Amino acid sequence: MTTPTYTCPEIATEVRGRVGFITLNRPRALNALSLPMIRALAAALLAWREDPQVEAVAVRGMGKEGPFGAFCAGGDIRFFHQAVVRADGELEDFFTEEYALNHLIHHYPKPYLAFMDGIVMGGGMGISQGASLRIVTPRTRMAMPETNIGLFPDVGGGWFLARCPRHGGEWLALTSEVVGAGDALALQLADTCFDPDRLAEAWEALAALPQFDAASLQRWQQRYVTAAPAATLPLDTIARCFEQPDVLRIVQALEKETGEWAAAAVKALRTHSPLMLQVTLELIRRGAGMTLADELRLERDLVRHCFNTRHLDRFMAATDTMEGIRALVIDKDRNPKWNPPRLEDVTPEMVAGFFVSPWPAHAHPLRDLA
Repeated sequence: MTTPTYTCPEIATEVRGRVGFITLNRPRALNALSLPMIRALAAALLAWREDPQVEAVAVRGMGKEGPFGAFCAGGDIRFFHQAVVRADGELEDFFTEEYALNHLIHHYPKPYLAFMDGIVMGGGMGISQGASLRIVTPRTRMAMPETNIGLFPDVGGGWFLARCPRHGGEWLALTSEVVGAGDALALQLADTCFDPDRLAEAWEALAALPQFDAASLQRWQQRYVTAAPAATLPLDTIARCFEQPDVLRIVQALEKETGEWAAAAVKALRTHSPLMLQVTLELIRRGAGMTLADELRLERDLVRHCFNTRHLDRFMAATDTMEGIRALVIDKDRNPKWNPPRLEDVTPEMVAGFFVSPWPAHAHPLRDLA
């Protein structure tokens, strides 16, 4: 019997068997997360955490032609722009509550299974990287694309990208490139690859499992595994070039490499916001030595500075983040005017101000994260 639990227009949740099932149901927007969606997800997970009937949680996205086919394209970027323009306090709530949700998922005490089929980007990574089983398919297209718009890879990205092997997370963060299932596995951002034609069967089979210990889940998983596409990333080259101390020297190292891959990486790094690239690299380097809770608190500081760059006297439309959103999402002229315009012009002082918290510790919006 299907028992409805929590529902909202863009989130469907139910309990069947011993599993809490979540479907992101905003297919026309590729399930981009809104604040009501974040709140509904958190409410369901908190309720199920205390419910002895629920022994595991599974999450998927609704595609345009039915379940699966798209997981989550990230946060609602148009909402970010509109909220800044109208000085809407919900923008602050969005990031505080999203990061708290990310932390909840990473520390969830029950198995949490993420069906990362199709598009998995930005905020979609935030609600899947903390899963106990991260399932990709040959259709998966994964990215942390925030530097495209003058932002930084948030939702815990400074923590989980720092833990990718051989500086691969820094490459992914700085270039905003898209990877498939094979490279996601190589970067340790996924655990297994399922046959996309059997996702519905795998989903339904969870409701029939009598228990959710590691052995039972392993047997369930093995029934649906398929070979992932081959990994293609040149991890030796990434390790050699991205170990450099700053973004400018990463670019200079890449310029000494031959081939189309290195040229594409240079083009990306010469296209994105020079300031936010250096902020991103600093975040990931710091995140390598931080707990997730502390890293998320740092991200919350950074995102406030992104939309109100007080130490540089830039606010709203004058920030690189708002300019990036304008150029790539609102006006779509794809011609952002970054400030400063070149990596060579970014100073340590410009970057350092992002890492000064705008709140005292006792008043930080994420002070209660354990």
